[in-house]
Amino acid sequence: MDFKLDDFHRNVPDEELIFDLKRVSILINKDTVTIDEYNLNGKYHATTLTRRFGSWFVCLKKADLKMSRSQIGIPDETLFEEIERVWIILGKQPTYVQMNNLSVYSVSTYANRFGGWRKALEAFVDYINSENVSNESYIIDNAINNSTKHKTKRDINLRTRFLVMKRDNFKCCMCGRSPATTVGLELHMDHIVPWSKGGETVIDNLQTLCSDCNLGKSNLSETE
Repeated sequence: MDFKLDDFHRNVPDEELIFDLKRVSILINKDTVTIDEYNLNGKYHATTLTRRFGSWFVCLKKADLKMSRSQIGIPDETLFEEIERVWIILGKQPTYVQMNNLSVYSVSTYANRFGGWRKALEAFVDYINSENVSNESYIIDNAINNSTKHKTKRDINLRTRFLVMKRDNFKCCMCGRSPATTVGLELHMDHIVPWSKGGETVIDNLQTLCSDCNLGKSNLSETE
């Protein structure tokens, strides 16, 4: 058998390229197709389509498909928030496959941004560790003594939220449930000493509660 070069696709009609993209969407039973999915199942290479039409988004639009999760221009913090969300759902560090199955964004989005999934995780850890999180117990003592002058903001940032949930093993501190074992369960951040009573936004004054327990605590506080 003679050795041959791969087929030359520069002269393939536009209609045939778009038809093949639609074919892949039917094959994988999805209303969108990522670049990775097309390269795995398509007759051509995604580069052939993007060179012809300008971008992958344009290709999807011409094929009447939804925008895929492989996106550009997403802020790093938004990507980190999605890692945090999936991490909380699993209760542990997400693998490549788990992230690709559960994330709003494809792993290729992270790989393209950070140079690989592992490097994306390392960037996330660096981000979490990049700012010292206030954990001064005297602030809580002041709150207990009815001090009304706050020294921290009420809003809880991503870094603090993740560190508190990790400390609490991504479980509700009251009922012990977690998203990893109870599908659809939401975890919230709760001020142990309420903000309204002078409680500060520091790790020692924060705990992880599920939405049910957090609502129950709020109702109890109102009746006290």
